[in-house]
Amino acid sequence: MTLFDPGNHQRSARHRRIYAYTELTYTAVDFVAALLFLVGSILFFNSSTTYAGTWLFVVGSVLFGMRPTIKLMREIAYLRIGDLEDVADPPTVPPSVIGQSSSSQGHDKSDAASQSDTSTIESRQS
Repeated sequence: MTLFDPGNHQRSARHRRIYAYTELTYTAVDFVAALLFLVGSILFFNSSTTYAGTWLFVVGSVLFGMRPTIKLMREIAYLRIGDLEDVADPPTVPPSVIGQSSSSQGHDKSDAASQSDTSTIESRQS
């Protein structure tokens, strides 16, 4: 199991349950933080409520900071239920991808295009 792999939540029923709980928590935190920012913005229209609005911004910011923490906690929960052997292993990249670079790919395409152009010209001359 690799960390933050989108397919991890499909590994078992327990993984799906953890995913569901963390997504609900993530959405609730996101919604409350956005609501606090909205109310805080409205409170800034009146100078007598600016102090309260500032605190709503601070609390909303803390909630927005919790978002990546929730995702990290989900990954830790996945690790706690097993399959620790391959966490440190990086994902494997096929050799065909490693051997190709962007410059060589572009060069190959231009060579193929010029060969095609040459064969077209030769066939027209015949």
